[in-house]
Amino acid sequence: MLEDMNHETPAQQPAKATSVIVLALMIIIPLAVGMVGSLASASAVDGWYADADNAPWTPPNSVFGPVWTVLYVIIGVAAWLVWREHGRPGRRRALTLYVVQLVLNSLWTPLFFNGYTHWGTTGLILAALDILLLLACALGTFAAFRPVQRLAAWLLVPYLLWIAYATTLNLYMVFTN
Repeated sequence: MLEDMNHETPAQQPAKATSVIVLALMIIIPLAVGMVGSLASASAVDGWYADADNAPWTPPNSVFGPVWTVLYVIIGVAAWLVWREHGRPGRRRALTLYVVQLVLNSLWTPLFFNGYTHWGTTGLILAALDILLLLACALGTFAAFRPVQRLAAWLLVPYLLWIAYATTLNLYMVFTN
């Protein structure tokens, strides 16, 4: 009898396999956003950005990659936790907001780094508008995740704090470059 309780039925196995696949995708997609962003910013980091007037609280460039990598994994796990809550009211809205904030996140790096190369300070202003929308949407995602899956919402807090911090860096550059 105990042996039967420890074995999953074949009907449960595909659900578990699907969940693992979705978890992997939920992590890979934000990481891909970060990878594309790092490729888009590579030349600018050693170019105009190296000579720009950065905020005194700007960390070394070597900090950004590891921090974003960890944050992308965390937000992917958070989205997966919400995805698993089938049938919960607000789940679809929460995941929609998550996707919107991820799109805004993906736009920021090219706007900031390549935008400045092409349009000067206007590029920095466009990036600032994007990151302000990103911050608002990420806060909305937190609020939408909370009633669906509390842990998922709290996993977004480091991401929210980092976006707020990055916003100050972007705004500093708008006003000083």
